Amino acid sequence: MSSFIKNTKEFNQIVIIETDGYLNNEGGEAISAICYEKIKCGQHKFLINMAGTKVVNSIGVSILIEIIEKLQEVDGKIGYFNLAPIVSKTFNIMGLTKYSTVFATEEDALGAFNE
Repeated sequence: MSSFIKNTKEFNQIVIIETDGYLNNEGGEAISAICYEKIKCGQHKFLINMAGTKVVNSIGVSILIEIIEKLQEVDGKIGYFNLAPIVSKTFNIMGLTKYSTVFATEEDALGAFNE
């Protein structure tokens, strides 16, 4: 597991990935490796806890967009929680929030994903 991925757990068929560090190409690839492996196993719901990620770049965001595109093929979804204000703003500006959801807390995210 990449040092960017702090922890991975599952709850009610939802994969929760906790990140730590800069979401750049390395961080994005670490997230995508987990997502693609889980998609192969039939899991289609992902939440990313970004409490440890305070900075993102365009390459990291573009990898998240690729994951979103893959999830659209299998009727899956992805969401994020515990975002720093600048990360939330970046996700909004770059259009991620049109195809995925930002939540304030893990409880909010799990509640929405279990509906």
